[in-house]
Amino acid sequence: MTKAPALLALLSLAAAPAAAQPPVGPHDRQEAVKIIADLRRIVSPDGLQAMETIRVGGIDQLVSIRSQDLRNPVLIYFHGGPGFVEMPLDWWWGRGWDEYFTVIHWDQRNAGKTFTASGASDPASLTPERFQADAEEVVQWALKRFGKRKLFVLGHSWGSVLGLKLAAAHPDWLHAYIGMGQAVDGPESERRGWAWTMAQARADGNRAAIRDLESIAPYAEGRAPIPVPAIMLQRKWLGHYGGAAWRRTGGDFEAAAFRLSPEYSDEDVRNAFKGQPAVTQALLPAILATDLSTVRSLETPLILLLGRHDINVSSTVAAEWFATVKAPAKRLVWFERSGHHITSEEPGKLLTTLVTYARPIAAKAGDVAP
Repeated sequence: MTKAPALLALLSLAAAPAAAQPPVGPHDRQEAVKIIADLRRIVSPDGLQAMETIRVGGIDQLVSIRSQDLRNPVLIYFHGGPGFVEMPLDWWWGRGWDEYFTVIHWDQRNAGKTFTASGASDPASLTPERFQADAEEVVQWALKRFGKRKLFVLGHSWGSVLGLKLAAAHPDWLHAYIGMGQAVDGPESERRGWAWTMAQARADGNRAAIRDLESIAPYAEGRAPIPVPAIMLQRKWLGHYGGAAWRRTGGDFEAAAFRLSPEYSDEDVRNAFKGQPAVTQALLPAILATDLSTVRSLETPLILLLGRHDINVSSTVAAEWFATVKAPAKRLVWFERSGHHITSEEPGKLLTTLVTYARPIAAKAGDVAP
């Protein structure tokens, strides 16, 4: 028994670098990205790590594919925003997903790598209907590409609008629909967000915030689209008080991780948000005027992932809808330490939730690796 500590010490020394001095840290983005890329390189002979260009909606759009075993179920991630790509954040919060799923990240038109490949889309194509059609084309491509009958769609924020509409229209394509930061009744969510933010500002005695919020009142009244400047003003103070990321002032902490993405070139990093202003102007008011609470039943299983502190897209509004909707099976999972950024705020619980509640649905259909 007395030899155990010495043995452990010997093993530790054997695993240490041979050099007497610790390795020097990376000096620039290229070096840092190379380290991350090497750490997450997929070497399994049954897997795939690829970036593919596919023709969607008349333009080239980019998808990343990561899988340790292609016999596992496919999961497509619909990012939020509109225009807030999440592919370049996968290196940070997506660790381990590819062991249980074939994970596809898709950069939507006017965003990220798709912007690099195709440039700015025709303004006439920046409509909710076009993005919905794009989403359906991506799902059809993935089913064919991997020879699957069904797959999972995980829609986050704006992506949850696309995802829920797709689930309602094409349940036969899905093992289950997974909504995260689920948007349901846009106007009601916005009204509650404004009221919550005003309450924080008054409790804080923040005259600037109170003045700004009063300047856009009555906010989200009725069903008319909200002007973009008013939305941005509400979001400014909502984020300041932690309504987007719990106990943080905004989401800059997460966006900073873009610069270390091995999937993104320097050009991709520069282009990541170049197309977002046009998409925001064209889509955001219409998105926030959308009411999906009229979806009262689904023919595919439903999994809802909600941040307890999400005011940005009201998790209470989503939970109220969940209580009324009918589905073959449904589950609501609360993330108690999260706002709207569950992926970065509770990545461990997110992965275990997907493995515990989503993957078994595919397993029943025989769509998992043995």
